[in-house]
Amino acid sequence: MASPAAVDLLPLQRDLHQLSQDLTKADDDESWSKVESLAREIANHLRVRNAPVDNHTILGKTELPQTLTSLLSLGLKGSHLPVDARTPPVLEILRVGANLCMDHDENRAALLEVGFPQSVISLLEGYAETIPSPPAPTPLPLSIPHLKVVRTSIGVLLNASIGYDAVKFRLISLEAALTIIKLSSTIYPPTSWTSQQTSPPKADFVEEWGLRSGISNWSWRTISALKDVQDESLQVTNSDILPWLTPHLLKYCPPSAADVTVVVDVEPDLLDTLVQTDFDFLEESCTIIESLSLDVEDFRLELARAKCYPESEKPAHCLTIVLDFIERGSYPAVWNNPLFDETERKNKEKAFDICKAALVKAVVEVFAEEKNEDALWNNTDTEHPGGALVLRFVEWISDYAKSVQAEKDHQGPRYDMAICASLSLGNLVRKVQFATALLSPPYSLAPVLASDPFLSPSTDIKLKHGILGLLKHLSQFSKLSHVIPTTFAGVHIIDRITTSGVWDDKSDAMADVVQLSAIGIAKHLCNASLDHTLALILPGDGSHPSGLAQLLALIKRSDSVSIKSEGSRVLVNVVKSLWVIDRSVDMSEEKQKKRDQAISLVLTTDFVTTLATLVGRSNKYPILVNEGIVALSLLSTHKLGGPLVLEALTAPVNGGLQADTTLSANGAPSPVLPTPSSRNDGLPVPRHALDMLIFALRNVDNPVNFPVEVRVNACTFFLQLSRFTSGTALVKVQEAVIPVLEQVVEDSQDVMGEEKLVKAATLLIENWKRKQSQQS
Repeated sequence: MASPAAVDLLPLQRDLHQLSQDLTKADDDESWSKVESLAREIANHLRVRNAPVDNHTILGKTELPQTLTSLLSLGLKGSHLPVDARTPPVLEILRVGANLCMDHDENRAALLEVGFPQSVISLLEGYAETIPSPPAPTPLPLSIPHLKVVRTSIGVLLNASIGYDAVKFRLISLEAALTIIKLSSTIYPPTSWTSQQTSPPKADFVEEWGLRSGISNWSWRTISALKDVQDESLQVTNSDILPWLTPHLLKYCPPSAADVTVVVDVEPDLLDTLVQTDFDFLEESCTIIESLSLDVEDFRLELARAKCYPESEKPAHCLTIVLDFIERGSYPAVWNNPLFDETERKNKEKAFDICKAALVKAVVEVFAEEKNEDALWNNTDTEHPGGALVLRFVEWISDYAKSVQAEKDHQGPRYDMAICASLSLGNLVRKVQFATALLSPPYSLAPVLASDPFLSPSTDIKLKHGILGLLKHLSQFSKLSHVIPTTFAGVHIIDRITTSGVWDDKSDAMADVVQLSAIGIAKHLCNASLDHTLALILPGDGSHPSGLAQLLALIKRSDSVSIKSEGSRVLVNVVKSLWVIDRSVDMSEEKQKKRDQAISLVLTTDFVTTLATLVGRSNKYPILVNEGIVALSLLSTHKLGGPLVLEALTAPVNGGLQADTTLSANGAPSPVLPTPSSRNDGLPVPRHALDMLIFALRNVDNPVNFPVEVRVNACTFFLQLSRFTSGTALVKVQEAVIPVLEQVVEDSQDVMGEEKLVKAATLLIENWKRKQSQQS
């Protein structure tokens, strides 16, 4: 007896084609019965791959693709759905199409050309239109024949699109993924089978839920296939999917699903399938929400605003449901059933936690979207500034701190919630009034954020990242609100950071971003308050190095340009805070002693050289050069600071070339006229701060243009430098700088807007030449 694969299917194809023509003239049940029979036989033979006769290629070159498309249209009779009597032949027509294009690009192209996948999408859209509005929490009521039609339709799209971009592009343009997700989420709402079972399960229950589960599985496989395109700019799904995915997250929140022991006892294989299908739905949903939140602005905007119907007629915010899942979602009780071994259960629990982590990322991105501010911060809630979302995050942070302090476990029971809350609030704090509100009653977050659970060496690095990020965003408004620096001083925030271990070398390997956040806090607070500056500089109880000592060591050993630059900017603000004091405020004798002590601690070679190096390596960043110049100018006004600054001017930039030096009479290195190295692009590379200052003054062949204000400040610096310095070292600097100044005066004499520069350069030249004349 010949195998089915060896059968000549051409006569069957011709008969089917003839039936399609007959049915255009007269629609009768007998003809449709024949269609069903012929299509079933063709479909069954096409299930065989690698047969002696390549029926797939043979039939694909016939009229079969067009015949299938015509018959599918005739089976619907102008309707969106087949009537019950037509579901059997329509199912077999779909089976032929699905099997014809399986692993066969030529047939996929042929079916696409005659519009077969498009017709299948139209059929699925018809089923989607039967979904009530708002959607019911119960499964969409479809008979078993119709469930088979839906499942096979999705099978057609899956087989037609796998590895074939032309079909994918067309389905994406028709928003096929949205239609599939709508149907999948309503035909198979996760865990809904637990409330549908009878005792014991009947055969139709087993068949029905096997079909519903298959629809869900094939749906996610199809969406995965659609996403696998070379053109990454194509958006397969969009924010319209939110109301269809987020309500089902609540299925994993208390109260738990109904008892499923009956299914366990009678159909253990079905139970295994349904539990896995539930989990696949959860995993795929969380992955899509995370991915779109990271990549698509419109999705972030919609997630902050969209509503859905987890219960019929009762809308809820999608974002609130996501937060409910993060907070209250738990492993389903059925996972503890003996049917699942320990390894399988542990793997599911781990994957469940990853789902929560994915949604945490999504929430953080939503709060990072600047256009969401009005949707996320409620200005009308006078009792709880910011509204319910802000209150919820504050509670997450506070509750975590309380739980850790009670249990003495720095990992804490729900540290992921504290991470989510701190990162989200940090992203939301873009205005001074937001920062002030979080640090003021009723929230008063400062003592909580400064507490041991968040700022200690044993605190989880991811949690530190969130908390220090929030603190950085709060502190950035320190100059605009006295509440912020005052509140942080009250909880000794700088001391807490310096004892947290964030700037220790042990943290270097995985904590660049965290170290930068801590640096940002110090930078903002030292710029706003002498108290914070003193806290950073002065040694504590001797149990750990001062914050300044830690910061200098970090800058020296770090390979991160950001840490070096931002860390050096903290030093700039330290100098400005110590030197530029509000003279209208009477300073206590004790505070003046602390200030004097702090000044003595910053007048060191390490400190001054670090500032000079900031100037020397920032040739692309005029603002950093300018900040360094201002700090060095202030240091030069101190009799002990001037000589240190002079010496630091020729300290080599870290990782750069050594400066050319000669020895002065006292043995100290003295600069010669700079002859800087050059890059491959011909632009000069500063070897040290003196090079950079001369480059800025000349403002020729630099990577960027230096504003007049920076060049004027450079002149002021050199004028200050000569206040407490003298000798050969200063003379060498003057010899290097004066020719440049003279050229600047000549070039800028008649340039509009550079009058201040000419005046400053002229004043400096005259001052230096006068002093040189007096000394000679």
